Amino acid sequence: MSGGLIALVVIAVVVVLVLLWGVAQYNGFVRLRNLVQESWRQIDVELHRRHDLIPNLVETVKGYAAHERGVFDEVTRARAAAAGPSAGPAEQASQENALNVALGRLLAVAENYPVLRASENFQQLQAELANTEDRIAAGRRFYNANVRELNTKVESFPANVVAGMFGFTRAEYFEVDDPQVRRAPTVGF
Repeated sequence: MSGGLIALVVIAVVVVLVLLWGVAQYNGFVRLRNLVQESWRQIDVELHRRHDLIPNLVETVKGYAAHERGVFDEVTRARAAAAGPSAGPAEQASQENALNVALGRLLAVAENYPVLRASENFQQLQAELANTEDRIAAGRRFYNANVRELNTKVESFPANVVAGMFGFTRAEYFEVDDPQVRRAPTVGF
């Protein structure tokens, strides 16, 4: 074999390796993008479940506290905004935060009615809502972990070259602004 032929073989091997690496990077981006989208859909399912529970909760509280019309209207408006289409996770998070505030006011009204709090229907709805909130929180953690992995890969060299060539971009985190969620729990003995 001559030196020119060896050089040609080495160049061909390097080109094939670079192409294989590029294909592997591209497929990795596709996998991560799909994982982020799937985890967002799981959150979306739980948010819809939550949005479906809220009218029942409002109606139950209305039966006991009919004069609290402003709170009911606020919850209804916030639910409609949160259940409607959103541009992305950041906008959805903002709408969900407004809904959390309205729900907090509704539950504060319910605290003033011991008979309502003792109602089996109200207790069941509250338990379902709490369970749904836990599932949303778990989904948010899973989604944000997938977003972190995608964003890290999009920004890391040399994978960012492939990301730029094929239009892979950073994804938005789904963050909560609810102080109750961010506050450390207090433990008393």
